[in-house]
Amino acid sequence: MQDHASQEDETTRSSRLSRRAFLGAGAAVVAGASLGLSAMPAFADTGVPGSPSTGDRTFGPVPVGTARGSYARAVRLTASAPAGQAQTILATYQGGRGFTVYRSDDNGQTWAPYSSIPTTGFALQPFLYELPRAFAGLPKGALLFSCNQLGGVGTNIQLYASTDAGLTWKFLSTVAQGGPANTTNGATPVWEPFLLLHNDVLICYYSDQRDPNFGQKLSHQTSTDLVTWGPVVDDVTGTTYAERPGMTSVARLRGDLWIMTFEYGQPVDPVNPNQADYTYHVHYRLAADPESFRFSETIPLLDPNGYAPNAAPIVSWSDTGDTNGAIVVTDNDDADFFINRDLGDPAKWTRLSSPMPRGYSRFTIPLDGPGSPQDRGLVFVITGAPYGTSTPITSGIVSVTG
Repeated sequence: MQDHASQEDETTRSSRLSRRAFLGAGAAVVAGASLGLSAMPAFADTGVPGSPSTGDRTFGPVPVGTARGSYARAVRLTASAPAGQAQTILATYQGGRGFTVYRSDDNGQTWAPYSSIPTTGFALQPFLYELPRAFAGLPKGALLFSCNQLGGVGTNIQLYASTDAGLTWKFLSTVAQGGPANTTNGATPVWEPFLLLHNDVLICYYSDQRDPNFGQKLSHQTSTDLVTWGPVVDDVTGTTYAERPGMTSVARLRGDLWIMTFEYGQPVDPVNPNQADYTYHVHYRLAADPESFRFSETIPLLDPNGYAPNAAPIVSWSDTGDTNGAIVVTDNDDADFFINRDLGDPAKWTRLSSPMPRGYSRFTIPLDGPGSPQDRGLVFVITGAPYGTSTPITSGIVSVTG
């Protein structure tokens, strides 16, 4: 039987090489030059084609207006919506100066422009997060937004907040600062924030090139007041300088178990390693505490045929109604999702085909929750362009039930 790698087209094969070659000079990516994207975010059409299928609630892909870009992110507003009813979803993406926020009140079937987040100049790598409880003077349901602002000393991971469901935003603090946007080993930028409230601290995970011992590592810092930030904690470091673990995402599984996914550099030719020729296959760690991944084993994610998904992973966990639920992982190179129904057992990954297109850092939000048994196994998906392409931002819902 022919393996998955031998079936890849030339575009996909090229994306499995050094992500540094695609990211290039950082700011050029934001402006859309290297990906061929629109330099400014486009506003949504009010009449979006596409509708849910009859007989179930899955649908997609449908465009998020006329927006074109990558690194799409979304948040589902759960604090005020009645159980069992469609909840508002806000979304944004990387594609120019600042971030336009789009709103959907029908689980992502139709979208309209809603607000903007007032960053200055070019910015990368947005992240949206809803506070599950009151924290640091903000009420339950307040929204946090983080991004990588380019300017000043170089790269700046910044934090904003909204207390009116994303209509207006206020700058809170800078989490971490690094050198100019440059993915070459030896440069010192920071990248790719991911937010999580755990116990009494907000955790901000990010990729960190500032350590001279590593081309890149995964780090986090914590805050109790959203203004001051604690020391840098290493989450994942490579065994060699050039391995560059990157792009943290984290999800809680059943019980007190957490998973972190990330891309991890490996030379295409181990005998003659060249820093320009690395793949960035998806790896993960499991831990009993989301601040303790540094003590865990790094595990490669492989499907039953030994195929390794590549680059820009995102992980989420869906309550499917089964004992362990389903871990859902997406990567840059595959439209398929990678599913694990055994709490991360390395031998139990399977593939799930999907009509949703692949994309750079495709994002997922499980729709299940207390009081919504009809949503079990349903996962909202939003995605944009893969490396080297210009495609619309699209959304949809898939089912991951067994």
